[in-house]
Order: sequence, then C-alpha cells, then structure tokens
Amino acid sequence: MDAMDAILSRRSIRKYTKEPVPEKVLKEILDAAMSAPSAGNQQPWHFVVINNREILDEIPNFHPYSHALKMASVAILVCGDLELEQHKDFWVQDCSAATENILVAVHAKELGAVWLGLYPRAERVAGMRALLGIPDHVVPLAIIPIGYPAEEKPPAMRFNASRIHYNKW
Repeated sequence: MDAMDAILSRRSIRKYTKEPVPEKVLKEILDAAMSAPSAGNQQPWHFVVINNREILDEIPNFHPYSHALKMASVAILVCGDLELEQHKDFWVQDCSAATENILVAVHAKELGAVWLGLYPRAERVAGMRALLGIPDHVVPLAIIPIGYPAEEKPPAMRFNASRIHYNKW
C-alpha cells in the first residue's frame, strides 16, 4: 500500500478477530513509530507492548472509551520521557507523531487500530501508571489496540477547503 493510500484510507478500528499479531509485524510497526520526527531529534518516547489479557482487560476500568482493548490481541502504549526532553513540552508533539506513524503502519500491514488518548486526563494517566508501574518522569500519552479487523469502514472524505488559509487568516 502506498503512503497516500494508507493515510487517506486509514480508519479507527475497534473490533478485532482473535488472530494474534505476529512479533515480526509488531517490530516493523515499532520501527515506524521510532522513525517519527521529533524536536531537535530528542526522541523522548518509550513504548510498552501489552499482550497480557489480564492487563488489557483492566484498562477499561479507568479509561471509559477503551473497550476495544478487550478484543485486541495486543496494544502499544506510547509514553513520553520528560528526562529525555531537550526541548521542553515538545514531547507531546513528538509522541503524537510516533502514534500517527503507528496507526498508518498498522493500516499498511492490513491490521486495524484506534488511538485511545490518556494524557492529559489525570485519572487515565494515573490508572496506567499504577497498572504498569510507570515512573513519574514518564507520561503515558496514548494506548493503541491492534488486531486483525473484524469490521470494515470505507475511507472518510475529510478534506474541507474552508479550513485552508493562505498567508493570512
């Protein structure tokens, strides 16, 4: 799948088959994540691969929109390490770019995924920290359930010319 096709046809998938995602494919997805741009090339990210069913099933107890995790065979947690920051507060943009790379790579591999935000919701960040033993200087930004899609969604045409401005507002 070419890059433009992957970007324009990617959709949020919340239903998955029980087929596990191969480790080789996960490594390729993580390679794509770490290829994201970052401010000053600081690369402030860490990724936690979660394939333990008990952990995945626990997350909806503190994240009300994460029920897709109950069907996913694996999820990737994207975190920002504040101790790795050279350019203060850009970790959110850096880790968001890595998250988007994950979503596009997942789709290009004919898998499905959805971006589930954690930061800046304090209760979600605290819940994830407690569940996984994440240190205080590491902030969980997003969790992405991944699996073989058990639903199909057509591409969404989101182009809106009224949102484009040239040179001035």
